[in-house]
Amino acid sequence: MRMLEKMDKNFDPEDIIEEFEMLTKDAEKIQRETLQKILEENGRTEYLQKWGLNGRTDPESFKACVPLVTHKDLETYIHRIADGDASPILTEKPITTISLSSGTTQGKPKFVPFNDELMDSTMQIFETSFAFRNREFPIGNGKALQFIYSSKQFKTKGGLAAGTATTNVYRNLQYKNTMKAMQSPCCSPDEVIFGPDFHQSLYCHLLSGLIYWDEVQVVSSTFAHSIVHSFRTFEQVWEELCTDIREGVLSSRITVPSIRTAMSKLLKPNPELADMIYKKCLGLSNWYGLIPELFPKAKYVYGIMTGSMEPYLKKLRHYAGELPLLSADYGSSEGWIGANVNPKLPPEQVTFAVLPNIGYFEFIPLRENVEVQKPDEIESSLLSMEAKPLGLTEVKIGEEYEIIFTNFAGLYRYRLGDVVKVVGFHNSTPELQFVCRSNLLLTINIDKNTEKDLQLSVEAAAKLLAEEKLEVVDFTSLVDLSTDPGHYVIFWEVSGEAGEDLLKECCNCLDQSFVDAGYMSSRKVNTIGALELRVLRRGTFQKILDHYVGQGSAVSQFKTPRCVGPSNNIVLQILGSNVVENYFSTAFN
Repeated sequence: MRMLEKMDKNFDPEDIIEEFEMLTKDAEKIQRETLQKILEENGRTEYLQKWGLNGRTDPESFKACVPLVTHKDLETYIHRIADGDASPILTEKPITTISLSSGTTQGKPKFVPFNDELMDSTMQIFETSFAFRNREFPIGNGKALQFIYSSKQFKTKGGLAAGTATTNVYRNLQYKNTMKAMQSPCCSPDEVIFGPDFHQSLYCHLLSGLIYWDEVQVVSSTFAHSIVHSFRTFEQVWEELCTDIREGVLSSRITVPSIRTAMSKLLKPNPELADMIYKKCLGLSNWYGLIPELFPKAKYVYGIMTGSMEPYLKKLRHYAGELPLLSADYGSSEGWIGANVNPKLPPEQVTFAVLPNIGYFEFIPLRENVEVQKPDEIESSLLSMEAKPLGLTEVKIGEEYEIIFTNFAGLYRYRLGDVVKVVGFHNSTPELQFVCRSNLLLTINIDKNTEKDLQLSVEAAAKLLAEEKLEVVDFTSLVDLSTDPGHYVIFWEVSGEAGEDLLKECCNCLDQSFVDAGYMSSRKVNTIGALELRVLRRGTFQKILDHYVGQGSAVSQFKTPRCVGPSNNIVLQILGSNVVENYFSTAFN
């Protein structure tokens, strides 16, 4: 694995591209070398010795001895590390930091080992995608308006630092050096990024961006949701922001002393700027093109825009106007997979080139059995465990796979749970498109609807709302098995008042828009009941966000759970207590 040198002002994007081209020309060779290094560094660990590798480092022995695992299989080992066991359990070098997943998928955060090697791979991914991005959309000396938030770190029972994956990155000096080398320092002071109240931090991010309005070249966040949420907030507070700028006095809503002190150093009376912003806002039609209007030197909007972020693209394009939307790289709390080296592709078509030296990758071919008739024969993961995992360079264009990866932080043959499609190759490394999470399924009988299927159904029904100038603010779903037969429940938060007839029509459209053959046939014979649409009180998804932030999640890492399972009790309670109307679909054609 490439160990990054300390970044300096001589950082050259073309050198990074040259290195990437070299790494991907013989990805199979790099993969064997990467696995060898991982196993040589960690061969004497308790976990690898358990499987009898006996010092072997070749892929064939590794696959024959070490089993495929999920996070559940490793929890005991990881918690021993977090509790202070310093013996070589998963890695020979001590693990000093624990990353927490967002917790939105399973209802609670997962503990994941984090070390210097993972930080190196994070920076390598960032550098690689920036180099290709900067070739197409060059930026000069300027600033980035970054809606990023660091949650609190805490100490585990064994004294290890623990925080969200984004927090561990933002607090790392290597990250700050790399961002400076890329000529895109954040507008906001560190005190705002690391502030304890994200509502106050968000307000100050917006204020910082306005203060540096003529220097902002990039608007970004980890996820598209965070950018949309930020400018929805701007719609509510823009006049207050103008007052702050006009008078040079920070709003009384900012009560955190460290944030007030830092922002007061930036904020000076500037009535001319305040008047300009005020006129710009008054002149916009329904806030279309807000971002380039406020930040005329911005080159693009940047963040993760795939998977559960796709539903926010329509609103994000509304705010961005003609500015390009560039999707960020592909990874997870457990580690990184690939970089976006084709930045001109729209987010819906974005691909990620796997970096062959940041881990060892395997791919299980997706085997969906559409002939299944009995419910107990349905494979909840849609994947055939008998399928032989393929190596990085053995995958085929057009096929779908589940990713298995082995990294430098103690995860071996780890089932990430993501389904991807191979759409091409960059030299000899595959370019992937994210398809869905394999465990996020709506399924009752022989139906198998993914997160993407749910999104398409919601988009179809939302077109009916758009005719009345309304929109779906956010949505989620669950499978209700308390009825006989069971049925799908879709939760909507709508931007305004929709009439009963319109919502009934939307409910029917949601039902009719699931095109999965198993769902349609089951609905026709009533082995799946009528779809239920539950309309939520405004602000419900904000309450869900507040819940996760209260648990220690960072706002910039938040993803709305698209399918709420029984383990997500608190979210179910929030949803249930905020339903204002519900409708059932009628006859299924």
